[in-house]
Amino acid sequence: MRFLVYDRLLGFGDDYWIEDDRGSKVFLVDGKALRVRDTWELKDTQGRVLVDIHQKMLALRDTMVLQRSGEPLATIRRKRLSLLRNHYRVSLADGNELDVSGKILDREFAVEYDGELLAVISRRWLTVRDTYGVDVVREDADPALLIAVAVCVIHLAEKERED
Repeated sequence: MRFLVYDRLLGFGDDYWIEDDRGSKVFLVDGKALRVRDTWELKDTQGRVLVDIHQKMLALRDTMVLQRSGEPLATIRRKRLSLLRNHYRVSLADGNELDVSGKILDREFAVEYDGELLAVISRRWLTVRDTYGVDVVREDADPALLIAVAVCVIHLAEKERED
């Protein structure tokens, strides 16, 4: 499954569609403006909220929190010792972890679970400049979760670069 995400997606208060590789709208990112913390909702085409994405307010390091139906889904933060490449840890509510590593700001990175590739995020496949692809490798993976993770780590990397 391949999805197309537009970089302008990270603007708060704006809504953006994520399309599949056939150009059909699949997910809507609903940016919430005028909030104290960075907040989005990832919705399906019927308007149902699949993943609530928000910044954790009180944390030593920048942290993003994902929720589904009001229940914790995952927490995302940068790994402490990652000198050469960007590494982020996604702590899932069930106790498992996803590893995100690569060139986040260049939109060239991977999401792995226990050493197994779940998704590849890349601009290489596309000719449109401000677009990157999220290629979900495993059929049993949760595409909404993986897209939310990609959005979060890009946001965290850009925020860190600004600081």
